[in-house]
Amino acid sequence: MWNQVYDPFGSMLLSTLVAAIPVVTLLFLIATNKVKAHWAAVIALIVALAVVIIAFGMPTGLALRATGLGVVTGLFPIGWIILNVIFLYRLTVEKGWFDTLQQSIGGISADRRIQLLLIAFAFGAFFEGASGFGTPVAVTGALLIGLGFSPLAASGLSLIANTAPVAYGALGTPIQGLASVTGLDPYLLGAMVGRQLPFFSLIVPFWLIWVFAGWRGMMQVWPAILVTGVSFAVPQYLISNFINPWIVDIGASIISMICLVAFLQVWQPKELWLSAKLRVKDNSADTMPPRPVSKRKATKEEVIWSWVPWVILSVVVGIWGTGWFKAWVNPYTTIAIPVEGLHNLIIKVPPVVAKPIPEGAVFAFTYLSYTGTGILIAAVLAAIVMKFSPIRLIKAYFETLWVVRWSLLTIAAMLAIGTLTRYSGVDATLGLAFANAGFLYPFFGTLLGWLGVALTGSDTASNVLFGGLQKITAEQLGLSPILMGAANSSGGVMGKMIDAQSIVVASTATNWFGHEGTILRFVFWHSIVLACLVGVLVMLQAYVWPFSAMVIH
Repeated sequence: MWNQVYDPFGSMLLSTLVAAIPVVTLLFLIATNKVKAHWAAVIALIVALAVVIIAFGMPTGLALRATGLGVVTGLFPIGWIILNVIFLYRLTVEKGWFDTLQQSIGGISADRRIQLLLIAFAFGAFFEGASGFGTPVAVTGALLIGLGFSPLAASGLSLIANTAPVAYGALGTPIQGLASVTGLDPYLLGAMVGRQLPFFSLIVPFWLIWVFAGWRGMMQVWPAILVTGVSFAVPQYLISNFINPWIVDIGASIISMICLVAFLQVWQPKELWLSAKLRVKDNSADTMPPRPVSKRKATKEEVIWSWVPWVILSVVVGIWGTGWFKAWVNPYTTIAIPVEGLHNLIIKVPPVVAKPIPEGAVFAFTYLSYTGTGILIAAVLAAIVMKFSPIRLIKAYFETLWVVRWSLLTIAAMLAIGTLTRYSGVDATLGLAFANAGFLYPFFGTLLGWLGVALTGSDTASNVLFGGLQKITAEQLGLSPILMGAANSSGGVMGKMIDAQSIVVASTATNWFGHEGTILRFVFWHSIVLACLVGVLVMLQAYVWPFSAMVIH
């Protein structure tokens, strides 16, 4: 048995600085663009092992087993999702159906700004609600690059758009995770998040188009942006506060897409924006081989068929994300593997938790209910519709595996870092530094959620990691634990765009390997500014508008 140590040097400042070394190393190496992402992740993992063993006193055996668990967790479910989404995308490209899909979306509007609202924001929110865990960025990034967007625009804007819906992703999994570690009612937590994120569901579509096209370009299409934002934000608030937190994203995204498409029947921008590059200097398209575009106009029947693979994907992923499906298949298709020599041998201690509790280490191999399995099934069904031969299908799968091999290695190494820091207590050391903010805790507690997602790549993991700490600190300071628990999740969504895992997913989906540093530099300040705005809102809820943080049961 080993108790976690949060202040090994007897100085929280020094301990915090040492705890930050692995994360800073990873981000620095990626940002410089001089080290490939997979090597950066491996180097950072080695640094993390040295820090937890030497500085924090974690036994070597425990550290290595935690690392192994993280590697497997990186591949399943996250790497499994990426592999199969890219597989489906490559199948549609090979048959020419993706070019036809491009024409059909262009038929809704040739304006690139409208395409971003429809695909990156609304369609991405649907996939976030149905499956989460990297799926929306993988799908929207692939769609945007196929539509001719520059690699930096496709990857960076997909990351920025995938913020407001994250707290309710995968049918409310982050809310459920937060409730499980805090003991708070998930309906109350979901309702509180629903009083925070709708403001940003209004802001993010404007922010997205401003980043892409500048102020003038944004103002030219403000009616469409407003329709998109309002038709997402209002259902997001109503569903989360008066129905449940599980179907928020799916309901809001469908309503938003319907409203935007209906609005475009009566309104179109006076001046079309046809450039697929960012308004700032964007030479990313020059790094890609020229992509042939068919000049033949697709028939109406071909357009309908081009949407079939994605409709199949949406239906299957929607089923795979439901609780009833998981409850039906998991009892028969789950292999629970306790990690010998790690399971329940590490003790998490106060002040991170109210009383000492052992950390479980069980890898649940839910091979059938994994979202990636659903995506693979959808890809096979789509391949049958597209008339692929079995031999060609198998060959195409191995070709895809070869294409994403470095991305899978990167994701595995990054999840190993996140898992290692969690079991070693290094992440709790960073969290305690934020928890010592006193009066400013609502602001910095929100940034704690942002840090958690940046570290783990998951709003669910951040909530599980820091949810108990948020509750304990809030009660000590006389704040609402419901408010601060929700703030952890709401602040966390803005960290989604800079976590290394999401950046690798974006570079993989857009086939822009080796440019992860460029993507990180592009989205970094947007992430920080938006997270700070969430922090300001939570401060106002705590001290200026306390009625907005009242718990209504």
